[in-house]
Amino acid sequence: MTPEDSLRTLSLDYLNLLINGQAFSDVTFSVEGRLVHAHRCILAARSLFFRKFFCGPESPVGSCGPRISPFSGGLVPSPRGTSGSQVIPVNTVGYEVFLLMLQFLYSGQVSIVPQKHEPRPNCGERSCWHTHCTSAVDLALDTLAAARSFGVEQLALLTQKQLASMVEKASIEDVMKVLIASRKQDMHQLWTTCSHLVAKSGLPPEILARHIPIDVVAKIEDLRLKSSISRTRSLIPHHHHLHHHHEIPSTIELEDQKIRRMRRALDSSDVELVKLMVMGEGLNLDESLALHYAVENCSREVVKALLELGAADVNYQAGPNGKSPLHLAAEMVSPDMVAVLLDHHADPNIQTMDRITPLDILRTLTSDFLFKGAIPGLTHIEPNKLRLCLELVQSAAMVFSREEGEANNNPSSDTIYPHVREDHSSTTSSGNNNLGNLNVDSRMVYLNLGAAPHHQHDCSSSHNNQNPASMYHHHHHSHEY
Repeated sequence: MTPEDSLRTLSLDYLNLLINGQAFSDVTFSVEGRLVHAHRCILAARSLFFRKFFCGPESPVGSCGPRISPFSGGLVPSPRGTSGSQVIPVNTVGYEVFLLMLQFLYSGQVSIVPQKHEPRPNCGERSCWHTHCTSAVDLALDTLAAARSFGVEQLALLTQKQLASMVEKASIEDVMKVLIASRKQDMHQLWTTCSHLVAKSGLPPEILARHIPIDVVAKIEDLRLKSSISRTRSLIPHHHHLHHHHEIPSTIELEDQKIRRMRRALDSSDVELVKLMVMGEGLNLDESLALHYAVENCSREVVKALLELGAADVNYQAGPNGKSPLHLAAEMVSPDMVAVLLDHHADPNIQTMDRITPLDILRTLTSDFLFKGAIPGLTHIEPNKLRLCLELVQSAAMVFSREEGEANNNPSSDTIYPHVREDHSSTTSSGNNNLGNLNVDSRMVYLNLGAAPHHQHDCSSSHNNQNPASMYHHHHHSHEY
């Protein structure tokens, strides 16, 4: 056994004492009406605060006595010498934060990030991973305050590092909350990180003043001024050669700032902020690849809200291969994303530069999964999700081809799915060639990807009775990355 294994085992053994509750416990805390059983010797060994709190009247004069405690918010007598059944009230720290602090004291390790997908206050996203949402930031700030209050400096340093990582993707409102906390608690490095993020946000002083004190707003404005002067000076040596080139870096930098702000807004599900950026700052959602980013990194609700703004082309193709958002959703094997894109008229037959359609991607994945099994690279694929994605895109392709055929018979009618490129005349034939294998693919998927035989649908008959704009709703399931 290596020294690391020994330390890990020791850490788990101590943590099990806390988990097992009353086993060998000699002190009990009451937090938010719930009892927490602990062990004085461990707390005293790991924390100077608890060592002083548990010391008795026979200790050296001046080392103990009455003192201000975060337990009851006032003066508390030393509890040593009392019965083990005494309950110590904790009124200034929440139950979850108090347990996190005790876990760190017992094991030397703790995860400040909440459990992914669990319901949390201040976070309405059911599929949120809670890595940088408002709820995660609030938990980290509460943990930091508790660590400072109880004098657990190692936990305070660990939480500061966690917050520094969070604010890079957090919403600007949460960044400002961390900024204020870092100022109150004299955390200079965290203050520097947050102040620069707020300065780069582009929010005017009158908006900042609603969230942070006026003197902090003034410091943010000073940072912006210094940054502007620094950029200007860095361009002076080249000014006599190219009179207008100094405008190019600032323009590129402004666009980069917009994209970073947009992505932070999408990460925190703040589509309203994205809307304001489109209306007030001229943000181009297609050129900034907003929809592509949302499909890959955000929830179905965010993608839906983004599409409903009406400012993003659902069939916009990007990258060297010309992938559309539907191509990405097919590669992710995400029924939720596929369904919401098709609901907003994504073209199921759209081709990349290599003439690959979303249906081709799903067929390839199905073939690989069926004939190669769970090989590396395919282990993340869930058979039911793959089956649903294939069925959704196949159904959309059938509707698309039928309507295109009707349009050819009646040239005055318009198709629901607009053409994105001129070469889409070739995608029609590609879609028709694909139709011949639709039923074969469906049977293969149902028979081999775990669906019961009586669940098989007849695509041609079932879709004759459905509205094309709403035919995908019955396939919606919660999506997990």
